[in-house]
Amino acid sequence: MIRKLLITSMAVLMMACGGKDAPPAPESALLVFPEENSECTTGTSLNDSQSQVTFRWNASKNTDRYTVTVVNLETNSSQNISTVSTSANISIAKGAPFSWFVTSRNNDSEESATSETWLFYNAGTETTYAPFPVQLVYPESGSTVQKDIANEVVLEWSGADVDNDIETFEVYFSETTPPTTLVGTNAAFNMELAVSVESGTVYYWKVITTDSEGNTSDSGVFDFRVY
Repeated sequence: MIRKLLITSMAVLMMACGGKDAPPAPESALLVFPEENSECTTGTSLNDSQSQVTFRWNASKNTDRYTVTVVNLETNSSQNISTVSTSANISIAKGAPFSWFVTSRNNDSEESATSETWLFYNAGTETTYAPFPVQLVYPESGSTVQKDIANEVVLEWSGADVDNDIETFEVYFSETTPPTTLVGTNAAFNMELAVSVESGTVYYWKVITTDSEGNTSDSGVFDFRVY
């Protein structure tokens, strides 16, 4: 009888100490509008330089609130709007390239989930648009990487253009910033370039994108260290 009481007591204690299950982590939202690599023409004009654009996305599971982040790719300035809705009205510059993404959050969890990042141009008076500044793929800026057996690192990026008329990517690479040494000019379909490196050295690189109209965009400077 005593043994049964002890077993029962231990079971109750184990249940009491077990705690609650962890809250479910939020899932990533699916972006809807402005569409990826598009020209946004539906904004409401506020003045000569600004228009209000409605950003929309689909609801994600286990999510109580969202944070919309919109980045002006010309100035690298960002806006962050928190909302419980699946849309947000944001005033942004006309005739400028932007990136945007949505972060999903749960009030009972410290975890968050981030959507894809989409690029778009907010319509202005332009009839042709410069390419989007390329997006870094590899190496991650600020990272330390291993060179290959040929003492090289392959630089990788992603380029896009509303007019779909990119012609070249010019890659500048050096040990100083900003990099001024042109190490390669790639055609539109080729978005990687192998560069020679030495161990224990920090390198800086950027990509200038040019389209058929002569419009250009500058990626800004990335950097990495080699083991």
